[in-house]
This record gives sequence, C-alpha cells and structure tokens, in this order.
Amino acid sequence: MKFKLLTLIVLLTTISINATILNDSLALKKDSISHWTKANKVRLIFTQNSFVNWSAGGNNSIAGIVKINLSKNYKNNHTTWFNELKTNYGLNKEEKRELRKTEDLLEVNSTFGYRQNTNSNWYYSAKFNFKTQYTNGYKYPNTDKPISKFFAPAYLFLGVGTEYAVKESNFKLYLSPVTNKTTFVFNQRLADEGAFGVKKASYDTDGNLISEGEKTKIEFGMLATGEWKSEVMKNIQMANKLILYSDYLNNYGNIDIDWEINFDLTINKYVTANVGSHFLFDDDVKHKEDVNNDGTLDILGPKIQIKQVLGVGFIYNF
Repeated sequence: MKFKLLTLIVLLTTISINATILNDSLALKKDSISHWTKANKVRLIFTQNSFVNWSAGGNNSIAGIVKINLSKNYKNNHTTWFNELKTNYGLNKEEKRELRKTEDLLEVNSTFGYRQNTNSNWYYSAKFNFKTQYTNGYKYPNTDKPISKFFAPAYLFLGVGTEYAVKESNFKLYLSPVTNKTTFVFNQRLADEGAFGVKKASYDTDGNLISEGEKTKIEFGMLATGEWKSEVMKNIQMANKLILYSDYLNNYGNIDIDWEINFDLTINKYVTANVGSHFLFDDDVKHKEDVNNDGTLDILGPKIQIKQVLGVGFIYNF
C-alpha cells in the first residue's frame, strides 16, 4: 500500500513538473515570435525671456514647442517594416506683438525592406513619405495673406530602391533611382501664384483669367537619404538626417536638400535639452519679400531656408 501511494505521489509530481515546463516553454515561444517593437516619445520644449529695468532693452517673450514621435517597427530574419508618425507644433508670444507660429509639421514615414541573406546589411526597399502642416503660415507681421496653409503645400514621396542598414552603428543609407514626388497646393490663390512649383494661372493682356493654376505637380527623380545616430558624449545624443532629391523631368541636376541635425541632452529621465538646426533648399520654393514696401509680397528666387532651435523641456517615453 505504501509502495502504491509513493508511486502515485511521484507520478503526480512528475505530471505537475512537466505541465509547468510545458507552460513555461509555451509562454517563452509566444514572446519569442513577436517581432514588433515600439518607441513613443512626447516632448515639450520651452524658452522664455523676461526683462525688468534692463538698460540694454528687450521684450518679454515665451515660446513652446510640442513634439510627438510615434514609431512601430517589425523585424524578422529577412523582413523589416519601419513606421513613424511625427508631429510638431510651436508658438511664440512676444510683448506687444501678435502670437506667431514657430513650428508646424505633420509627417508620416513607412519603409519596407527585404533581404535574401540574413548576414547582409542590404535590403530591397520601398519607401513612403508624406508631410504637410496644420495651420496658416504668414510672412510676419503681415497676417492678412497666408503664404502657406493646410495641404498647401503637402508633399508625397513614393519610391523603390535599396537600403543599407547597420543596427550597431545606427546608420541607414537609402538609394532610390525611381521616386515619385507629388506636390499638392490645395488652395486656389496659392496655386494661381504658382507657389511651391505648381503651374501658375495664365492671364490675358487685360489681366483676365484664362486658366487657373494647377493644384498638383508630379515629378520623377532619384532620392538619397542618410540617417546616423550617435552618442557623441555621455548623455548627449546626436541625430543627423540628410535627404537629397533631383527630378529627371524638370531641370535635372538641381538638387533639393533637406538636412536636419539635432542634439538631445539628457538631464534626467524626464528633463531634456535640445539644440537643433534644419537647412532646406528647394528650387520650387520661391522666397517672398515686400521689396517696395507697398504691402505686396514680391516673389523672388529660391533661397536657403534655415531654422534653429534651442530649448529645455520635458520628455515622456511610453
């Protein structure tokens, strides 16, 4: 009887152990087959100037920028799929001056890659990029006539090519010999002006409208994109991104340049500082300036666009 009881206890213990091992192995397998990762970041950046009896003069001002970056990525042995949503918006209020916009961006990125050899860093890739803005843009202090609006402009890039990616050094190089760039200007006044490179309206000698300006412009060209992230010093992260595009059909050899470099200084888990510069050159974007001081903006040639940001703020990762 004692032997049968001992045998039953051993049998039940063995079944229990095997069941535990099986459950653990199933749980491990379930986690191991998930190839999705995400990285979400919300950042608030502030700058402020205040003067009291300051002999050199100056205006009190406050500025703030909200930056949201959401990404969800898939990676398997042969396949990668990178998805990103970026949205920025900033305002500045200076004493005795109207509220002004300093930052405005809505951008969606998606890149799909496939490699035949798991030891290779080269992928066959397809890339999608869309960007526009939320609210009207002005040539301050003139706020009566917007120089840009929501979907005026908006840009869509869609192409195929190859991407070289090295995870260890946070480096990516994308080359596409065939990329479609579509420019949208869904505002008839701006389209009639030929803003952002679309075909402008035509008029007769008396100034009567013959045909309205086109709201879209389609280009086919080559695209090169380079991204590099690195910790240049302890708690100082650099992000460098350069985009070059040249159209085959119109003025081939003219290169659109979009270069952005940012330094994030981590103070602690929730407090950060940001120093960044953004350089743009697009032959289709003409500089506007009131040359004759008559209240009318004159359309001049393209110029290098430069934006710089310096601020301290809060960051939340989830």
